[in-house]
Amino acid sequence: MSNTNSIAEVIATSNSYKYGFLTNIETEKIAKGLNEDVIRLISMKKNEPDFLLKFRLDAYRKWLTMKEPEWANLGYPKIDYQNIRYYAAPKDIEKKKSLDEVDPEILETFEKLGIPLSEQKRLSNVAVDAVFDSVSIATTFKEKLAEDGVIFCSISEAVQEYPELIERYLGTVVPKNDNFFAALNSAVFSDGSFVFIPKGITCPMELSSYFRINSGDSGQFERTLIVAESGSSVSYLEGCTAPMFDTNTLHAAVVELIALDDASIKYSTVQNWYSGDKNGVGGIYNFVTKRGQCRGKNSKISWSQVETGSAITWKYPSCVLLGANSTGEFYSVALTNNKQIADTGTKMIHIGPKTRSKIISKGISVGKSKNSYRGLVEIGTRAAGAKNFSQCDSLLIGDEAEANTYPYIQSKQSKSNIEHEASTSKISEDQLFYLQSRGISNEEAVSMMVNGFCRDVFNKLPMEFASEANNLLALKLEGSVG
Repeated sequence: MSNTNSIAEVIATSNSYKYGFLTNIETEKIAKGLNEDVIRLISMKKNEPDFLLKFRLDAYRKWLTMKEPEWANLGYPKIDYQNIRYYAAPKDIEKKKSLDEVDPEILETFEKLGIPLSEQKRLSNVAVDAVFDSVSIATTFKEKLAEDGVIFCSISEAVQEYPELIERYLGTVVPKNDNFFAALNSAVFSDGSFVFIPKGITCPMELSSYFRINSGDSGQFERTLIVAESGSSVSYLEGCTAPMFDTNTLHAAVVELIALDDASIKYSTVQNWYSGDKNGVGGIYNFVTKRGQCRGKNSKISWSQVETGSAITWKYPSCVLLGANSTGEFYSVALTNNKQIADTGTKMIHIGPKTRSKIISKGISVGKSKNSYRGLVEIGTRAAGAKNFSQCDSLLIGDEAEANTYPYIQSKQSKSNIEHEASTSKISEDQLFYLQSRGISNEEAVSMMVNGFCRDVFNKLPMEFASEANNLLALKLEGSVG
């Protein structure tokens, strides 16, 4: 057996997931199943205005006419949508005025996850919106952000306090009938985050949402909406975890970003949902629609993501470049292990003149996992002077892992420039031998090489998340002493 094979086996059998604990807390759940009564019940619980109930019902009726997509390289059993609960929340979860009023069990949960909500107030310059199952538990730094006119709250709260903004922007980037999972989310979404940065304001701190699934038989359907007015900028981070269950749990989120003239949004994700055991039992089905629109001139949207969890990941964070000179960026690391499947990538749609986009994708496949990059670069007729550069690299560890690349390039503008580079490689035994000959262990050597492979993406993450991403990859590679 080759050295790299033995390393792959050890990595594949490593099953460390320190976030897999369950919080024992009294929970209110609605009955399983989905119909119009369920949607009306969710809307009633949230005391929503009529326009939002209509939005939900329109989406549900459209969803009933749609088929679950089968074109991705996934191959999972059919989901029984009538065997899912669409709302679960800790009892007595009325939004608290102070963190001191939040159930200590929930606060302790976030402490164990490394998101100490109370300490955030004192020690860090990161505001957090913490979402537990179907509801937002707490949002920190709201008052301080409000001093600059920045709105940062749960989307349920925004519906009550800023309904005109929600009605104006919700569903304008990802329409309620955009695709099967976006329509499902539009019908049943429960909570998520809302950010509004007013004209000319640079958000004075990092904003962050943390999503935690705790109930094994409930899906999570959060919705995030970020609007950056002219001349403003914001950096937003999201993280997520879930307990270990033998059954699969559905997570179908929608994220919409809007950047007006000269505005910029940086959106970073460290995805660490439970991925199932080494035999592929359990784990989250992560079917997410994320899209941003650069609506103004000189606007910019940048996606950075590190994907290490989920049994199945299906998502393509995208940019629609409408404004002249607008810029879209995508930096991604996807690490799959055991029997994980990831089909992920991005879409860059160039519509305005002199628009630019950059794609850097790194896929690492270990064990018997499958990792696919699927991307679209489209240059429209009005996008004269548009430029795109794409680089998609795959790293295989072991002989049974799989890597695929599906780049789609469509240009209707002769005055444009498109570059695409791709590579597939394996960890070299010569490189391992070289490092070992200098006293570096196999485990450290593999970790160093994987981190070097991902460096271009890690450099784009905010400092707090770059550290977490490094730790996550190290955890995934733990025990790789061959």
